Amino acid sequence: MARGQAGGHRPVPVAGLWRALVLTLASAVVWGVAHVAAGRRAAGFALMGLLVLLVGGAATLGLAFQEKLKQIAVQGTWLNVIIAALLALALVWVSVVIRSYQVVRPVGLPTAMRVASMTLVVVLSLLICAPFVYAANTTYVLRDTLSKIFPGDDTSGPKINASDPWKNIPRLNVLLLGGDGGKDRTGIRTDSMTVASIDTHTGNTVLISLPRNLRFFQVPARLRSIWPNGYRNVNAQLGYDGMLNSVYLSGEKNPSLVPGFKKGQRGPHLLEEVIGNLIDLKINYYVLANLDGFKDIVNAMGGVTVHVEKALPIGGEIANGHYTKQPTGWLKPGTQHLNGEKALWYGRSRDADDDFFRMDRQKCLMKDIADQADPQKVVTHFEKLAEAATKTISTNLPAALLPPLVKLSGIVKGGADITSLAFNPYKIKGFGTDNPNVPLMRRLTARTISASTQPKPTPSPTTTVKKRRTKRKTSPTASPTAGTTAASNGSVSLKNVCG
Repeated sequence: MARGQAGGHRPVPVAGLWRALVLTLASAVVWGVAHVAAGRRAAGFALMGLLVLLVGGAATLGLAFQEKLKQIAVQGTWLNVIIAALLALALVWVSVVIRSYQVVRPVGLPTAMRVASMTLVVVLSLLICAPFVYAANTTYVLRDTLSKIFPGDDTSGPKINASDPWKNIPRLNVLLLGGDGGKDRTGIRTDSMTVASIDTHTGNTVLISLPRNLRFFQVPARLRSIWPNGYRNVNAQLGYDGMLNSVYLSGEKNPSLVPGFKKGQRGPHLLEEVIGNLIDLKINYYVLANLDGFKDIVNAMGGVTVHVEKALPIGGEIANGHYTKQPTGWLKPGTQHLNGEKALWYGRSRDADDDFFRMDRQKCLMKDIADQADPQKVVTHFEKLAEAATKTISTNLPAALLPPLVKLSGIVKGGADITSLAFNPYKIKGFGTDNPNVPLMRRLTARTISASTQPKPTPSPTTTVKKRRTKRKTSPTASPTAGTTAASNGSVSLKNVCG
């Protein structure tokens, strides 16, 4: 009688257990391996074929339908389908692993070894589930974020044609507002106001910036009974009498000015109407970003690299050309990778120059953020980014417009020309911030938009060299638009301005 069988004891199948665990691990990677090894070839090869179909299908979708997938990723219904599919796939994968162990595990294992081996299989199953559950949770966060940012309770924009969203919208005009709100502020003052006018076919975009200190300007006809001699703020004690950046507060504090809208919507809609009247554009939608939360979005993206033209103070207060409160730091000239806090100061600082330099920097900052959005960083920091966006951004863009907007943004990012028109009295003859020349503003806007629709001539090698030499001569203390040849209407291309 063999020693292992003395006293009636059977040998412990340790080698068989290790084989079963290895085959189970292999089946977690390639379905069906354990079944084939156990002689269940039909089931094993069927599982392998199913895995090939799933992997091949996913790869085909990822490679051949990237643009379509981006559009699906902003639709709530499809996001629900994706969540369900991810959870179902996790369940199926775990079931395959557990069943693989069951078909190859040796019989006669002692209780302790049986429990230990099953624990290892459960741990393996949890490891397999983790990425699917994480992806499902991220998808849920995306869906929740979209529903909060695009609640659909403001239907003031044009109706969307589902089959052809841009059929009746040759140009999409969106008012981009930067609200300078914070703990030390009373309400929100929109210190950054830019209209993005986008050609919905070519993606060519004109960014029209209006200065915060535009004062005593002409208002739309329906408001002239209130402001017959140009705009004056209703709450002049704020110390910004008649300035454009107080229109938001006027709308928020006086519901009668913008009937039919709730708090949080009145201010943007009043600005849409007032700015649209100044530049003679029908503004379709608005996007308001509270700059106090902007830094969280930049941090979630991993920061942004910008070219700082001149030393810019961080914090501090200045009066009559002297600091009454010293800055806490400085942004040094040169190419810098900025975190959210420093990027915020790059966009908001004006003590080193003025509002018009700041307007230039803000547009370059928007372009840099758009160009440098890294999908990998966005995914890895997605929950932080989603939380920051929910707290920071409000808009009346409808969720139904997101898929065509994603497609349009791809066209813009893929090489469309972005032109900047800043209403700067130092660069536009005949324009001033007090009692501004509205007919001039309208003419310049129309000319700039018209010019953006014309095909751009391909630069010759000689022209390219000339531009590069000119750029080297630009003073480090100059405005971002200095040294760049402007069009006759005062506009410049951001590709030349910001690099």
